[in-house]
Amino acid sequence: MLRLLSALFCLSLGSVFAQKKKPSEGPYFPTAQLWEQRTPQELGLDAARIQEAVAFAKANESKNPRSMEQSHYQSFGKEPYGFAIGPFAERGEPTGLIIYKGYLIGNWGEPLRCDMTHSVTKSFLSTVVGLAVDQGLIRSVHDTVAPYVPPIEVYGQPLLRPADELGQPELLRPFDTPHNRTITWDHLLRQTSDWEGTLWGKPEWADRPAAQASEWLNRKRHTPGSVYEYNDVRVNALALAATSVWRKPLPQVLKTEIMDPIGASNTWRWTGYRNAWIVLDGQPVQSVSGGGHWGGGMFINAYDMARFGLLTLHKGRWKDRQLLSENWVSQARTPTTAQPTYGYMNWFLNTAGKYLPSAPVSAFTHVGNGTNIIYVDPEHELVVVARWIDQKALDGFIKKVLESFPKK
Repeated sequence: MLRLLSALFCLSLGSVFAQKKKPSEGPYFPTAQLWEQRTPQELGLDAARIQEAVAFAKANESKNPRSMEQSHYQSFGKEPYGFAIGPFAERGEPTGLIIYKGYLIGNWGEPLRCDMTHSVTKSFLSTVVGLAVDQGLIRSVHDTVAPYVPPIEVYGQPLLRPADELGQPELLRPFDTPHNRTITWDHLLRQTSDWEGTLWGKPEWADRPAAQASEWLNRKRHTPGSVYEYNDVRVNALALAATSVWRKPLPQVLKTEIMDPIGASNTWRWTGYRNAWIVLDGQPVQSVSGGGHWGGGMFINAYDMARFGLLTLHKGRWKDRQLLSENWVSQARTPTTAQPTYGYMNWFLNTAGKYLPSAPVSAFTHVGNGTNIIYVDPEHELVVVARWIDQKALDGFIKKVLESFPKK
């Protein structure tokens, strides 16, 4: 009897300890309504170092004007055909978020403010192309683009064409030159296409034009895939091609397939140029831009940027849903010999520590002018959003964030 009571006591005691044992937790993902905050100390980080990093980001605000329109005309607006054709807005304070293991551990500025995010927009563009591949709308990134893009009617053309336009093309055929017919989706995504032509009134040679004007119009084309050149006209050609594939506005695709499932707000807007409207299935549709080079692009708050960063940290998975295939994320993080620090737009890689010497080589970033940056660090389970920080201060800022981690 005594032995039986002893056994029952031990069983009961074991049950108590089993209940107290902390279950293994999966990664934390915020809900649409709540992003849980934790102190750095709760997660084993040095709170003083985090505060130093935040103070550093605030003290190193971009020196460019807060008026995005003024900033444009002091930079890209000086290029040939550099006039604005999309919306600009006044930007806010230096802003950012630090996310560790999914939890919010630091914030500053105006993280709910929707500001231009410039070329971070390109990461959203490459994502909707990735979704098209995942869903079989694009069979392979190594397919040439031309067969996917039929002749396109520009919306708002005059009913009566003047006589001096007789015989001139009435439809857009952006991939109908001998060179452009050899360009693949992969070439466009990696900015190695050397696409030739004019789109929305912007000739490709006028975007960051060569120093020698003699090269603007008549230079020999590079074989697609061989030479990297960051060029927003070509990015916008990709957006137009993707719109043709989806047969619907790209912001609708992004909202349904990505932003709603990750709990993003309803305040982000993806805009294009005022002249970038086409007729699609009898409806006027705007072909959005891949950044704010001439205005437009994504207007978004820091929390929504951080959610996207968290999605890419988890290789396209959000909770129990694989929204973007792991294979696509792997391709996006794969460099080329033409540009070892660039994957798919706008996934900047830290190959050999060239981009951010203080960060792990496995880290990657989504970057736009401003500077706007989503820093993603799988090794540290870290996502950092920094907006309106001086480009020269980026590495120092990331270094200070990483100094909050215990030394190994």
